[in-house]
Amino acid sequence: MKLNILSQKSQSNAVKYIGLLALFLGLQTSTIHAQSDLKLWYKQPAIKWTDALPIGNGRLGGMIFGGVQEDRIQFNENTFWTGGPREYQRNGAYKYLPQIRQLLAEGKQKEAESLAMKEFMGTKSHEFTYAAGSIVWVKKMRGAKAISAYKLNSTKLKNINLPTEQGWEVTPGFEGLDGAVWFTKTFDVPASWKGKNLTLSLGRVRDVDFTYVNNKQVGTTGGTTYRKYIIPAKDLHAGKNTISIQVLNFNDKGGLTSNAKELKVYPEGDQNAAITLSGEWKYFIQDAKPPAFPKYNADYQPFGDVYLQFPKADISNYIRDLDISNATAHVTYKANGVTYTREYFSSAPDQVMAIHLTADKPGSISLKALLKALHTDRHTRKIDNNTLALYVRPRDGVLQGVSYLKVKNIGGKVVATDNNITISHANEVTLYLTAATNYKNYHDVSGNPEAICKRQQAAIATKSYAAIRDTHIADYQKYFNTFSLDLGRTASADLPTDERILQFRNTPDPSFVTLYTQYGRYLFISSSRPGNGPSNLQGIWNDLLTPPWGSKYTTNINLQMNYWPAEPLNLSALSEPFFSIVDDLAKTGKATAKEHYNAPGWVLHHNTDLWRGTAPVNASNHGIWQTGGAWLCHQLWEHYLFTQDINFLRNRAYPEMKGAAEFFVHNLVKDPKTGYLISSPSNSPEHGGLVAGPTMDHQIIRDLFKNCEAAAKALEVDNKFADTLKTMYKQIAPNKIGRAGQLQEWLEDKDDTTDTHRHVSHMWGVYPGNEINMQTPEMLKAATKSMQFRGDDGTGWSIAWKVNIWARMHQGDHAWLMFTKLLSPADVVTGKEKGGVYHNLFDAHPPFQIDGNFGGAAGISEMLVQSQGEGIELLPALPTALPNGNVKGLCARGGFVLNFSWENGVLKEVQVLSKTGAKCRLIYKDKTVNISTQIGKSYTFNGDLKKL
Repeated sequence: MKLNILSQKSQSNAVKYIGLLALFLGLQTSTIHAQSDLKLWYKQPAIKWTDALPIGNGRLGGMIFGGVQEDRIQFNENTFWTGGPREYQRNGAYKYLPQIRQLLAEGKQKEAESLAMKEFMGTKSHEFTYAAGSIVWVKKMRGAKAISAYKLNSTKLKNINLPTEQGWEVTPGFEGLDGAVWFTKTFDVPASWKGKNLTLSLGRVRDVDFTYVNNKQVGTTGGTTYRKYIIPAKDLHAGKNTISIQVLNFNDKGGLTSNAKELKVYPEGDQNAAITLSGEWKYFIQDAKPPAFPKYNADYQPFGDVYLQFPKADISNYIRDLDISNATAHVTYKANGVTYTREYFSSAPDQVMAIHLTADKPGSISLKALLKALHTDRHTRKIDNNTLALYVRPRDGVLQGVSYLKVKNIGGKVVATDNNITISHANEVTLYLTAATNYKNYHDVSGNPEAICKRQQAAIATKSYAAIRDTHIADYQKYFNTFSLDLGRTASADLPTDERILQFRNTPDPSFVTLYTQYGRYLFISSSRPGNGPSNLQGIWNDLLTPPWGSKYTTNINLQMNYWPAEPLNLSALSEPFFSIVDDLAKTGKATAKEHYNAPGWVLHHNTDLWRGTAPVNASNHGIWQTGGAWLCHQLWEHYLFTQDINFLRNRAYPEMKGAAEFFVHNLVKDPKTGYLISSPSNSPEHGGLVAGPTMDHQIIRDLFKNCEAAAKALEVDNKFADTLKTMYKQIAPNKIGRAGQLQEWLEDKDDTTDTHRHVSHMWGVYPGNEINMQTPEMLKAATKSMQFRGDDGTGWSIAWKVNIWARMHQGDHAWLMFTKLLSPADVVTGKEKGGVYHNLFDAHPPFQIDGNFGGAAGISEMLVQSQGEGIELLPALPTALPNGNVKGLCARGGFVLNFSWENGVLKEVQVLSKTGAKCRLIYKDKTVNISTQIGKSYTFNGDLKKL
């Protein structure tokens, strides 16, 4: 029977070793990390969402803005998505597989992509009903009655500032809108323009525009291309002229979305004389209910917002912080001689978000609490005199969400209506937020969210705030306190976090590295808890109805990167949600393997979501990528290597590894030119189009075969299958060195040495794989050359990957250079976002993706310890910028936990705790020591690896 939670032995060992680790690490739960160095703090409230501070319990996440007159707590629940249970595979797609492969073998990439796009991609939601419905809707929007309705409503138009560069969804009144909207504006034609044709530049419009000047249509365009229309001189007149634009938006971002300089009108051929059209326009929403748009994947959705409205006051001494040592956020300030304090946290044991308000003068707390949401389908109602409920549904989907906000007060008066809760002159106030959906699993949506909210509120009814807080902190710290890092401290540690970001690259601030690393662990603990789904592209934090990339699970690196820090940074138990999604994908991936490849086993392509789709999505030039499931299996094997949990391997990891391997045993084909086994069709993620035999695929498949063979041996099963893998392993197309001395990204030697693409996919064999290493110097040299060609810039997660790659190559100073880029300001100086970090230390792709936070934290561990080879290497990539330090609780493969310190770049002392009794080999520079260990015992050595 396959286990759905960690094995009982794993849980037992986890409990057993928490106490042991506490003693080994010398950590005291009540005092560890109490210093301000483990706080993010600011002197002002958040202005943007990426200024706000995140809290989370693995399921319920919040973003704390900390406003004084109005505080906003934007919240999410990790099962609230669009869509619903459905089949994603395209039945019978495998019939076109031979033809696609043949076209690729003949060098006809465009033809192969065209055929694959038509016949091989997965299915979309509403795919078979949308076309007819959209034709009817467009005809209705373009009918004479509809246009007349616009004219009739022209006297009731509202104001909007255009363009809306991020789409109109972030504009009040447009939240969640898809549909038909009219925009209108007047402009003056100077006398000097008389008799001239004019060019009307609208920039990009999503999705279709019908544009009129003085009631005459001047153009219409579909898609997101830039619009430039010629207005004939005869249709213009001196003085005021009117532009009217009907925009039909079917899905995602809507409206005029270019930057302001694109929105203008000017005499044909003379842009220097342009009149800007950016700024205030009038608008009228004609219809907000177009047919549901076909989509390959569902989108993660924001749930709602808590707004706390306070009386106006002059304030002083404002501080906003997030204490990651105990997972609590705070706001403090002084107003009218009273000091006010707010504390926020999201509790995993009690499954509530708490907001606690205090003042140092009785009767001073008065506020109004409201629940709001961006969703069109939303309403609130009073449950009792202390409780307000919010009900929400996404525009396209089967899920419904319910949230309860309950007030507990000491002193004062509380009055609830269907719209808000008013608290007057209280001494102390606590608000408890619960939220749930009807989601049970990817094929069952029969849950009762209202009953869940009631039950969770009832469970805390008799508990004090102090008890709930203490339970929350104890639960959090049992994970957080398993690891500590001290790299030294400078005066920069006393600065607010936003100021530290600005100074980091030019001013020594080693404790900021500690803060960033521990913040990555904090985000991991807050977004990945057993019993919940895995951390998605944004963890559990998202404020947009149309989030970047759907805020889903991108499986060509991003989901995997989210879990890179789990094992080395002593958070192994929190990988359970990752294992859970692999359990699901191994099931749904069987249907995709059958219908797309006519193969046994299971397969996953480059994206999935709450409903566990595994088929190719988006476009054939990057969506057909076969090795997503195989890469997930690498993480399963890593968990076994770090924990040595044989029950986990037997009951959970190996069955899924074997299924993924069975797919490739069947699906690898012989390359007609070289005779090697290759994957076809596939892709080097998001780069170079549809191809046969990308290098990354073969690195991952070899890794899968090797690990499956080792697992079968450890479990003493499947000898014949293991022999098959061993034989095929040798036949897979090997890594190749190209004409420029580079590691080839593809089967052919066609790498462009000026290419700086964000994906460095062929580096998988360096990290997280290990087939290119210090023992393969020629390949390592070629990989180094490829990294040099690719360059040091990139998106946030790409930079984080490069930190780990350079560390694996034992080039600590280059890894450090990448790390400084990772911590560079993303949204200041030029005003244009770039890869780095936002004010709240969220990673910027841009926009926000959490994988860079997790990849960056893993990169620090990779600088300090590497255990992927024949032993445990200490300080293999220590940068000169971190000459002194002390780390406790760093984990290594084989079931070992390490404490060690270094001074002036030299190892001082190391202590090894053996959790499994395995043999241990320590390596430091040219020194090596072999240890026969016993379970639960620790061993101490000096910098020369002499036993102490």
